[in-house]
Amino acid sequence: MRFLHPDGTPVHLAYCSNVHQAEDLAGVVAQLAAHAEPVRERLGVGRLGIGLWLARTAVTELAADKRALTTLKDELAARGLETVTLNAFPYEGFHREVVKKDVYLPDWADPARLAYTLDCARVLAALLPDDARRGSVSTLPLGWRTPWPTERADTARRALDQLAAGLAELESDTGRRIRVGFEPEPGCVVETTAQAVREFADVDRDRLGVCLDACHLAVQFEEPAEALGRLADAGLPIVKLQASCAVEAPDPTDPRARAALRELAERRFLHQTRTISEGKVVGVDDLPEALDGGALPATGADSPWRTHFHAPLHAEPEPPLRTTADQLTNVLTGLLGGPSAVCDHIEVETYTWSVLPRPPAGLAVGIAAELAWARDRLTGLGLKEDPS
Repeated sequence: MRFLHPDGTPVHLAYCSNVHQAEDLAGVVAQLAAHAEPVRERLGVGRLGIGLWLARTAVTELAADKRALTTLKDELAARGLETVTLNAFPYEGFHREVVKKDVYLPDWADPARLAYTLDCARVLAALLPDDARRGSVSTLPLGWRTPWPTERADTARRALDQLAAGLAELESDTGRRIRVGFEPEPGCVVETTAQAVREFADVDRDRLGVCLDACHLAVQFEEPAEALGRLADAGLPIVKLQASCAVEAPDPTDPRARAALRELAERRFLHQTRTISEGKVVGVDDLPEALDGGALPATGADSPWRTHFHAPLHAEPEPPLRTTADQLTNVLTGLLGGPSAVCDHIEVETYTWSVLPRPPAGLAVGIAAELAWARDRLTGLGLKEDPS
């Protein structure tokens, strides 16, 4: 879906296809018919944005075969879909039985990550609608924090220079600007906006910036206004927003809250968990460590726990748990509620539908409800929906 900000900026709203299990091109094309088109029809819109996740296998095929690329572009158009953004954080195997920390591999010290990201940018340049101003690609925030010795950090920084040069060459060849956003995430080399400002101080600001994930921001207990102000003061662009919610246990000493959290402690994805202790953010790398290991302070209602579990935007979990939807609303207000649009690509990214304690009967119904929730917030901020 497209919206027009009062300043004239077109704002794109999409949902991320990493919720679907598809690693090759045939699977990607099939998911357009099975999921994305039904979502569009349920919303009653003529055009739906889809932020594609293209695993390494699919990207290799698309980058090497122009006919395959044409097939994908034609399928998108035929089903009323458009792509202005790719999620290139997971490299492959995102729906394996156990993913956990493997999602951070290869990291930015591995040449495979640079090659994959540039291939994604080339594919996106070909898929962009003719009237799109630019495209965006989101990626991991360099790597998992350990081990991250100096030599790997230096290798990663050189890779970012090569990335910017590759994107500049792509723009020269195609006339399409693709920007890459690094997504701060709990447990990674870059967890917070403060770390992002420091780590990406010298990057090419025309082509590189941050992908802000509202769930991650909330888990790290970053206040939206302060975080956005920090990035603005540093001149670090927000290339893309991942519209997402974390799960919060208001009182982690409540046995009901702990029982409800235990239902979320599944084995596929990593669920980093944080709280505030003595004025500082402290945490563990996965939810079972908080529940079973006693490694996370649980002092009562003055120190809630927040968990990296992307919860549906429109629906609250079983009480006494709640989501950080209010935080997401504040992020949207900070980005788009002012006289100028700070970010023009918004991607709803709830990839956890399949591991919810009670998955919905119809995935398209849930995704459409999330997008309707986001649409309501955008129009409430004064953006006008493009009816096409």
